[in-house]
Amino acid sequence: MLPMMAGGFLVFMTCAQPVSAESIRVLVAQEVALLEVNADGDIAIATEAGETKIFRSPIHVTSRGDGLRVDNRRIVGGQMVIRPLRSHLSLRMTQTAGTRPGSSASGGVAITQGPLLSVSGAVRVSRKGRTLSVVNQVDLEEYVKGVVPAEVSSAWHPEMLKVQAVAARTYALYNKLLSAAREYDVMSTIQDQVYRGRSGVDHRVEEAVESTRGIVVTHLRAPIYAAFSSTAAGPTEDAVNVWANKDLPYLKGVECPFDIESPYYQWKANVKMDHLEQNLRRQGFSVGTIATITPIAYSRAGRVARLRILHSGGETVLRGEDLRKAVGYTVIPSTQFEVESIGAEVVFTGYGAGHAVGLCQWGAKELAELGYSYPSILQYYYPGTELHNTALLQLLAPAIPSP
Repeated sequence: MLPMMAGGFLVFMTCAQPVSAESIRVLVAQEVALLEVNADGDIAIATEAGETKIFRSPIHVTSRGDGLRVDNRRIVGGQMVIRPLRSHLSLRMTQTAGTRPGSSASGGVAITQGPLLSVSGAVRVSRKGRTLSVVNQVDLEEYVKGVVPAEVSSAWHPEMLKVQAVAARTYALYNKLLSAAREYDVMSTIQDQVYRGRSGVDHRVEEAVESTRGIVVTHLRAPIYAAFSSTAAGPTEDAVNVWANKDLPYLKGVECPFDIESPYYQWKANVKMDHLEQNLRRQGFSVGTIATITPIAYSRAGRVARLRILHSGGETVLRGEDLRKAVGYTVIPSTQFEVESIGAEVVFTGYGAGHAVGLCQWGAKELAELGYSYPSILQYYYPGTELHNTALLQLLAPAIPSP
């Protein structure tokens, strides 16, 4: 059943859309050997001792044996908060070898330098042994603006940008409610949702976020686990088939014949056999020389749930998602695949990209272009949900259900 064009979806709003008082803690990098911070003006640093120090931009932060250092000046305590005295901060992080795929080093020297990241809000730096953890504490709406163009093209239909904005906001708040014991709420990578700070934020992104300010998808008046992925290429998937601990009523599969224009709709991947064997061993699977790989169980939506690997050491059964993780999520984009041939290389052919749970981004794009409203699209992919404004949710003070 297709979503209705504009009706059939209950949106609870307050009379006015207030400025968001929410903030999100985004883990932007770990195992950072050197953090360079730039700003338009001076930079304020608040220490654990309660002192505030003013530095000229740029500054360079490192972790040494005796604690944190800013331009070789010792900072008392294991963490500090960096704020700009004017608009925003620009970060450049040099990470130690091994924290990124393909990195290498000589004598333990950090050699992988990341791109410049421009962020709003403040940056909390924590000492982790000889390296640093970097967390951007940013207003919720500014965070959403940093997610939307990192997850979809800002040239897409305005209603689809609103869909992505509401999903990103909802996902962030769901995780915030579960992360009180951690030093961050979400990661800035595909482990959660991609966040690139102020990069790519244009008037179309601004409009999508501001026009949906504070609106989240809810179930039982609490933000939902707003899972989304690129291309379902068929029915979306029940969450429990991907994450055993998330049998959620609003994450059940629905028909999705809308994403055929996606560049990821159909794909083919060649994986070297020795690479596959090594990666499976790194993931803890005891495999010898592989002879065959055979899917043996499928989800209701037709994706590989389990597969059997016959090898020189015997037989190993693993989940389709385990194989994706071992080979690489970008190499095998989804678990909707077949093993076409096997030899020195394994050839996989398949459809779709991502876990296919919840919102299908390319499907939502097509629905938006057909004239469906963002509430209707969200209701279709998250059945049984409602939209609320976060201000109203705070008044209702819901307790989030356990995942």
